[in-house]
Amino acid sequence: MFSFGILNANSAFDPFFLLVLALVLDAAVGGMGPVFKLIPHPVVVIGRVIGWFDDRLNRANRSQVDRSARGALVVVIVVALAGAVGWGVQWLTFHHDFGWAVELFLLVALLAQRELYAAVRKVWAALHHGGIEDGRRAVAEIVGRDPAQLDEHGVSRAAIESLAENFSDGVIAPVFWYVLFGFPGLLVYKAVNTLDSMIGYKNERYHAFGFTAAKLDDVLNLIPARLAGLILVLAAFAAPKGNPARAFKTMWRDAAKHNSPNAGWPEAATAGALGLALAGPRKYPHHTVDAAWIGDGTAKATARDIERALYLYVVACLINVLIVAVIAVYRFGVGT
Repeated sequence: MFSFGILNANSAFDPFFLLVLALVLDAAVGGMGPVFKLIPHPVVVIGRVIGWFDDRLNRANRSQVDRSARGALVVVIVVALAGAVGWGVQWLTFHHDFGWAVELFLLVALLAQRELYAAVRKVWAALHHGGIEDGRRAVAEIVGRDPAQLDEHGVSRAAIESLAENFSDGVIAPVFWYVLFGFPGLLVYKAVNTLDSMIGYKNERYHAFGFTAAKLDDVLNLIPARLAGLILVLAAFAAPKGNPARAFKTMWRDAAKHNSPNAGWPEAATAGALGLALAGPRKYPHHTVDAAWIGDGTAKATARDIERALYLYVVACLINVLIVAVIAVYRFGVGT
């Protein structure tokens, strides 16, 4: 399973050490936003490819069966392209003295630790310093629900839920697939996640065309979401007024209440750790989701709870880095 990363005489870096370095750099400097004002971000490139296929293959005059087949074909093509590019990047790492620099650059770009932290902290700062209107504007940048319908508690819950869910999608899942299959695994995951975010909707346009993308994204997040929940349970030991026992109990009991087969795990762990009730009924611009509450704490979350959630998130990210570092050291010892 790990043969891709065994220390290679022609490779300057073992991939696991490269991953640890990337996680540290991402935490320190983020996703290198200024660089991607000059060149397109890898996810933007993937999105343009998906958009090109969407425009040409997803036509309203075609049958649902036809659109479903075409959507499945798009998934196959995009996944194959991502896998091929990922393999090429990994080949450079193993066969050129400075090939690892390309992989490191892309790893930092594709991990989302600092970017997610900054986006949610922006909501906290807006609420804390500017009030509800500023909070609504800030949270609208990270969630799809109607911000006009949110009070302070709704804004706070939305920010915390986004932080928990994206800890799984943006941090744990990419690391998990990199650990298993190297850079090709990570890039394929990001491609599938982008497919789901662009065409994996259950509306009239995408219900058939995006069916395969949505289901594959569910499959690829199955294990990472549960790992993310467990890491958040561990992080609760260090969080202000965190409760790891309640975090685990809530995760085990309430994760299945979420509409998503995966998002409920990190959200329920966060709800239990912080003594909150998350999810629940939510209003979007064109529809309302009548979802169950997750957690038996208070639904009246505040900016202070966003701050506590951010602390929990930082500890969880540190645990994630520590796990990868321990694996890297172990592999190095075995390799020598």
